[in-house]
Amino acid sequence: MRILITGVTGFAGSHMLDYILSLGEDHQIFGVKRWHLSRMDHIRHQLDHITMVDCDLTDPVGVRHLIDQVRPDVLFHFAAESFIAPSWKHPIRYMQVNYNATVHLLDAIHHFKLPTIVHIPASGDEYGEVHAEELPIRPETMLRPLNPYAVSKIAQNLIGYVYYKSYGLHVIRTRVFNHEGPRREKVFGLPWYAYQIARIEAGLQEPLLKVGNIDTRRNFTHIQDIVRAYWLAVQKCKSEEVYLIGSEDEDSIHTFREALEMLIALSTAGGIHYEIDPIYVRPTNTPLLIADTSQFTQMTGWKPRIPFSQILVDILAYWRGRVSMQLD
Repeated sequence: MRILITGVTGFAGSHMLDYILSLGEDHQIFGVKRWHLSRMDHIRHQLDHITMVDCDLTDPVGVRHLIDQVRPDVLFHFAAESFIAPSWKHPIRYMQVNYNATVHLLDAIHHFKLPTIVHIPASGDEYGEVHAEELPIRPETMLRPLNPYAVSKIAQNLIGYVYYKSYGLHVIRTRVFNHEGPRREKVFGLPWYAYQIARIEAGLQEPLLKVGNIDTRRNFTHIQDIVRAYWLAVQKCKSEEVYLIGSEDEDSIHTFREALEMLIALSTAGGIHYEIDPIYVRPTNTPLLIADTSQFTQMTGWKPRIPFSQILVDILAYWRGRVSMQLD
């Protein structure tokens, strides 16, 4: 197959590349980068196994050239503005990247009449303000987004459905809940804690962690389990449905406070404590994101394999390495 991965230089995209290559199958893989603007460290070890194509996905002309050049059998669309906090100050940017770029890709595939299977990974954050009596979240649970990022992902998800219903495009839509692991940037909760712990261990800061809201509750899944789920999704899922993906194991459901204290317990440094800093507290916060993923698991047979404890070990090891190489 000819496989195109947007956002291949980022967190999920780079792990998707690793997973596909680990299968040992004869696929031709293409990735999108923005000239010299994309950081390449996540995929540097795989550059001999992928063809990189320069394209700004917010430019419809460039996207049409991209799709004409690659003519993918499968498109994994990971390119996104995914850090929630800036979305309040840059809501237009989030729509430009998350919604407009998706329209450009879908419209180019429609223009060339390609039978491409398009995977659009959306976010559990789209559900927003979920009431306790509505848990666990199901695909039909009401969407009450609490930030512009979530709104942009809802729009992205729905335009995928429109192109399926209107033009018959093979669009697979998933909503994935908190997925963590190496390469996730320190603007997110667990990597931010691990980064600070690594700096404390290296003697670069005092044993005090600055954190935001830490009492929200999530189900956490390792990124390597998630990309395996994405691969199964494009093979077995249907365009008319939206599928929820995430671990339902009780051991994987924690508050950020619990995860923070577990990370501190893994540290080689003593006396680490933490405090909430208002600068890291969002204007609104999604308190509960616990999903019922039975529809997806029944369709694909997928089950997460990596325990939550390993997620924490892997994140801390990654940030120890980044700090030691002064790449923070």
